[in-house]
Amino acid sequence: MSVTPVVDFWFDPACPWAWMTSRWIDEVAAQRDVEVRWHVMSLSVLNEGRDLPENYRRLMDESWAPVRVIVAAARDHGDTVIKPLYDAMGTRRHPGGRSDTAAIIAESLEEVGLPAELAAVGGTTDVDDLLRASHGEAIALVGDEVGTPVVAIDGVGYFGPVVTPAPTGQAALDLFDGLVLMTRVPGFYELKRTRTSGPIL
Repeated sequence: MSVTPVVDFWFDPACPWAWMTSRWIDEVAAQRDVEVRWHVMSLSVLNEGRDLPENYRRLMDESWAPVRVIVAAARDHGDTVIKPLYDAMGTRRHPGGRSDTAAIIAESLEEVGLPAELAAVGGTTDVDDLLRASHGEAIALVGDEVGTPVVAIDGVGYFGPVVTPAPTGQAALDLFDGLVLMTRVPGFYELKRTRTSGPIL
């Protein structure tokens, strides 16, 4: 392990569970010396070719645009825009309770100071190669029987943690330290229980 842990965090801005976990890692980063690198993955890519309920299929169709816009923004303006753009989109969608994707994208680009023209990329396949490459990096760590988020610490990745509400204070650090310890066990793969609560935003 490095002296300063490197955390790679893959998210889909449509996923409320990824949002909860991202708030936890923000809390950790506020208290600890960690380097967090933000990346997109895509539930739409993950679920391609799968037989899905109609309401979830509609969500997957709508989820292409936000990740494409984030990828295009990073391509044109650097990776440092990924996190603030995710925060802007996620705040509107998750605690904000909104689902008007086009308006969320437009407002988020404006908030972060990025060109409005980037929104148009959401309806194209122009950056899909870059999107699939970023998604593929996460899947290479954890396999394709997962969702979002994927969190890797010093190169060892897991799906999750899936938490609600997002831990704060010492509880956030305790969870992080536990995950760090799990990454040190080469044969550790899975720990799970059934969720009994939705995201507490």
